[in-house]
Amino acid sequence: MGIIAWILIGLLAGAIAKALMPGKDPGGCFITMIIGIVGGLLGGWLGKVIFHVHSINGFFHLSTWIAAIIGSVIVLIIYRLLIGNRSRH
Repeated sequence: MGIIAWILIGLLAGAIAKALMPGKDPGGCFITMIIGIVGGLLGGWLGKVIFHVHSINGFFHLSTWIAAIIGSVIVLIIYRLLIGNRSRH
């Protein structure tokens, strides 16, 4: 996949992760995209390690989107834990 596909998947997966986990998050579109891209990479890596499958097959494969969304939710949880503690001080 090209860089444009990674950015698009990242933006959409990050937005879906934020929709699944509503709440107040600092950051806008760029942070959402970064969360989605990192989440996609994390989801692909976890799919390979845990299930021994290559989950990032292509832009239109369901496994790519599932891995990206699950990874994005994990990254969003970590982001909220780190940034949430920082904003309270």
